[in-house]
Amino acid sequence: MDNRYKAKIFRALADPTRLEIIDCLRSGEKCVCEIVSHVKVLQPIVSRHLAILKGCGLIKCRRHKNRRFYSVSDPVMLRIIDSVTPDVMNRLSRVIIEEIA
Repeated sequence: MDNRYKAKIFRALADPTRLEIIDCLRSGEKCVCEIVSHVKVLQPIVSRHLAILKGCGLIKCRRHKNRRFYSVSDPVMLRIIDSVTPDVMNRLSRVIIEEIA
């Protein structure tokens, strides 16, 4: 796989709001209004984040009448996100501290 595409995915995941949106979609498909309510960010900003997530294939969109419904495109991505556990974060933090010291 092309490393540029991998980097695009990781850039999309590097934003706390986008991670919150993905977390909101864990329980299933949601319309934009539900996502806005969950992440407590203005609708135009949520739409911009959704476009980024959709642009790299992390989420998919389905239209029904005048509404759009979003869902996680592949549950494997949830496992990847979940693999960054507090233990992993602590180990990485220790490495950073050792580098600074």
